[in-house]
Order: sequence, then C-alpha cells, then structure tokens
Amino acid sequence: MRNPANHFLLLSAALCFGCSASEAIPPEHLDLCAYTLAYGDEFDTLSVAPKFIENGERWTAHTPWNGDFGDAMFSDPRPSWPFRVKDGILSITAFKDETGKWRSGLIAAADPKGRGWGVQYGYFEARMKLPPGPGTWPAFWLMSLQPASKLPKVEIDVIEYYGHMTDRYFATTHVWYADDDERVSTHDGSTIRVPTGSLTSDFHRYGVRVDAGNITYFLDGVEVWRQVTPEEIDTPLYPLVNLALGSGYPIDETPDPSVLEVDYVRVYKPANDPEACRKKASEAPQ
Repeated sequence: MRNPANHFLLLSAALCFGCSASEAIPPEHLDLCAYTLAYGDEFDTLSVAPKFIENGERWTAHTPWNGDFGDAMFSDPRPSWPFRVKDGILSITAFKDETGKWRSGLIAAADPKGRGWGVQYGYFEARMKLPPGPGTWPAFWLMSLQPASKLPKVEIDVIEYYGHMTDRYFATTHVWYADDDERVSTHDGSTIRVPTGSLTSDFHRYGVRVDAGNITYFLDGVEVWRQVTPEEIDTPLYPLVNLALGSGYPIDETPDPSVLEVDYVRVYKPANDPEACRKKASEAPQ
C-alpha cells in the first residue's frame, strides 16, 4: 500500500503485451465456471477478532504484521463502529472520534501466526461501493498467508482508490524482501481508467485471477490488466479490505463520516469439472 505517483502505467484502451496496435489482444471476460467457491463472506453476520483468529472468526481488525497505515487509526471492533453489518452489507466507517482523531477499519483474513484462509492459485473478488470525497483511500488486496515475520511476502493490490482521483484506480503487485536481503523489493502496477465518479455512485466487482503464469485483474468481470506471476508466490494468498485515509494526500476536506460498503468477499479455487458448469449454464432458460 504505497503512493502510486512514481510507478504506475496508464492502461491502454485494449490490452497488448509486446504486440503492435493492429495485434491488440481483446480483454478477456471472466469465466467463473472455471472455478468453485473455496471461501468467502457474504456479511450476513459480523465475524472480526481484534488480532488473533482463535474462535473461528473470519477476519482480524489489523494487518498481521502490525503495519497499519494511513491517517486514520484502524480500530478493534466495537458495538457500533467501525464495522456494521446490515442487509448483507458490511459498512466500514471512517470518522472523527470525540477527541477529534480519525478512526477507521480494516479486515484481514489472517493473523500474525499465519492462520487464516485463502488459496495460492485461484480467483479473488470483492463487490464494493467506494466512499466519495478527497482523502479517502479504500482498498481490496491480497497478501501471502504465512507467519508475519516471514519474508519475502507478496502483496497484490486489486484496487487502491484515491478519493480526489475520481476517474481511475490502481492495481499493483509488490514483492517485499527483508531490509538486509540482497534482492530489492519490486513494484509493478497499472492505472485503470474508469468513468468519472462511477466507483462511488454504485457497486462494482473488483477481481484478480492468480495462476502460475499470470496475474489478471478484472473490473465487473472484464479484464483490465495482466502481468507475469512472480515466483515468490509459493503460499496461499489471503484477502484484506480497508478504508484508510491520506497516503500523503490532504484529509482536511474528507467527509466525516466516510463509508466503504462491501457486499461480499469471495475466494475461488480451480473447478474440477468446468465443462459441466458451462453445459448447465447453456441449458438454463434465458
């Protein structure tokens, strides 16, 4: 989770990986028949532990490595904040508390001991409605499922959105090494252009498929970018969702409160019989 200003690339209208304009590859449409649901949360109930997954909770309220970030403190779950579940929607609210300090929330499907849920190769998706206003910094991302102290680790930012840039979001893969490692941490990402204001006016599906060859990013089931899978992905990946503030951008005009709405988070693994799924879909009444 870093400021993207120095290392993001503009996404072209059609995807093209080392080819001429006349050979541009049309974007792929996601085929969910190739996958089966492995894990997920439809947010019919709230299941967030402060730090450790010890009683079957689905989430923790902080990053497992104690690397909370941004200008709003990520808070443990309280009776009314920062998390609320109603009608199958999780709301994560950023607000100023009685002392004037900003508070907000993060959910991670893992804890510092490496307990959690995810898959190494599969498809990950969150359906969300982003909060409007400058200074907001919501994200849906993945991390290596391993003990917090273990490095290297891989971070895949499916979406990072900065509230003052209403016509784009950012997708990135980071590989993080220890400070004393001779290898240098890497960051490879793209700017995804969208209609102005579209991400805060309605829900959208933000997805990423990870396989041995490529990491492919999707918006509403349509491919928006692709990159080569780093060899460092050798463990399952687990999802995180957060509403942070700032990232170096001003928060003096950030709406109080600001709310990120999450319909679901789903993690899929490759299906055993995708052709049966496709046959059933083709025979369904239109």
